[in-house]
Amino acid sequence: MELALLYSGGKDSSLAALLLDEFYDVRLVTAHFGVTDDFQHAREAAAELGFPFETVTLDESVAEDAVEQMVDDGFPRNGIQRVHDHALETVAALAVDAIADGSRRDDRVPTVSRAAAQSLEDRHGVDYIAPLSGFGRHAVDDLVAANLAVETGPSETVPKADYEGELRAILADRHGDDAVDEVFPDHEQTYVHGRR
Repeated sequence: MELALLYSGGKDSSLAALLLDEFYDVRLVTAHFGVTDDFQHAREAAAELGFPFETVTLDESVAEDAVEQMVDDGFPRNGIQRVHDHALETVAALAVDAIADGSRRDDRVPTVSRAAAQSLEDRHGVDYIAPLSGFGRHAVDDLVAANLAVETGPSETVPKADYEGELRAILADRHGDDAVDEVFPDHEQTYVHGRR
């Protein structure tokens, strides 16, 4: 069965791919707005892991609305959730049997509620799978340490292909560099360089 996994090149989506590979023909899919070429980082990580890779282009107006919501809120959570929901809808429209992401049990954002997952499945005729939804942070970290070569560091320095890089670029363009620091808290990102 064909499965499209939303893929950033980070540890969570990479671990999700490894877990699902036993049961599905996994295709890693990076959703982007075409604002930056960050999706290339995911392409390289996918190649290192040996998975097929493709991109889908998202509606840039969703990113623009998400950025304005972040500015209004003063934090990124709701804007990132909006983009993730749009990305899932876009990937669900592909000709696949199932879609998945790397969301974990402990994630604050993005999340997919049971009702949202069922709605997505019913409307698109796909299965939605969150293989890490039963795993806490420590369990994920242990599995990652045993199976993946990972670079970890501040979000602004680690290569990545999640939504954040493009949202930061739009935010800086519309509201200035200081707005990025005001909206996004300091946090670490991961980038997968291959299997151990």
